[in-house]
Amino acid sequence: MNYKLELNTQEPNSKIVFHTILFDSFKVNLIERYIGSNPRNAKLYEVLFKVRTLDDVLVPRKDGNIRIRIKGEDFDIYQGLIKQLNSYEYKNKLINRKEVEQNYVHFILSLVIPNYQLN
Repeated sequence: MNYKLELNTQEPNSKIVFHTILFDSFKVNLIERYIGSNPRNAKLYEVLFKVRTLDDVLVPRKDGNIRIRIKGEDFDIYQGLIKQLNSYEYKNKLINRKEVEQNYVHFILSLVIPNYQLN
């Protein structure tokens, strides 16, 4: 499955960060919320995601809700993956960027597939 990863679409010094993963027939919008007074030392507090069609229509979950909060063990895994995507090594191409991106996308897909009915 083809995808395009759009990371860190936000305003400077914002405590909310938006990421988007575009697939062939849908997209996943991720919202990260940070806490802390200093933007450089802010701590990841909450991660939500929504699935939309390519023309921006929200796709409801199987239970009828719209969004999912990543929590528990999945939240810990997400923190590790986003830390890799924000790392010096990733930004300066010192590690395999494609592998890091694929790990991130596969993790998000592992949360999307069981919760959404994608036709």
